[in-house]
Amino acid sequence: MRSMTSNEIVKRTVKFTKMENGTADEYVYLTKLYEESRDTVPDMLLSLLNKMKGDPMGYQIDRYSHCLQTATRAEKDGADEETIVCALLHDVGDIVAPDNHSEVAAAILRPYISEKNYWIVRHHGFFQGYYFFHHFGKDRNARDSFKEHKFYKACIDFCENWDQCSFDPNFENYPLEFFEPMLKRLFMKPRKIHN
Repeated sequence: MRSMTSNEIVKRTVKFTKMENGTADEYVYLTKLYEESRDTVPDMLLSLLNKMKGDPMGYQIDRYSHCLQTATRAEKDGADEETIVCALLHDVGDIVAPDNHSEVAAAILRPYISEKNYWIVRHHGFFQGYYFFHHFGKDRNARDSFKEHKFYKACIDFCENWDQCSFDPNFENYPLEFFEPMLKRLFMKPRKIHN
């Protein structure tokens, strides 16, 4: 199969109306478009972070600053680049799905990060309940249902050291521009989806 020119990519659409009727050539073409779309993911995530500016939603700082603080704390503690980006993006799901923000952020990150970081981001919202569930008559130790999981302690540490303490209006975090190159490097090449 020959490669297509940029004009062909812009003008062409597939002929099928049911995926089962698509040809190999059409799927090669669509794959190219998906690959180009994937290149825009870092900018889309930066845009979502920027949309978190302004409304503190009752906190002393907005969600944007909370994400920057969390990532800054991770960076200052010597975390690896992937973990720092996870700290930066851990709450990005708030903007589109507040009720399951952890799962949304984890799903976005999943192809690009380790199994460990995926598990931490996916469960951090539930683990954060340790700090407030008891105020609502719930079990603050509900996270202990995961006590036997290999990433249980890592998720506790993420929440304790970086997430739950990052609502401080006096904390001097690094600007988003500091983290942008890390984010872009992480999203350059997707990894395998974890089982």
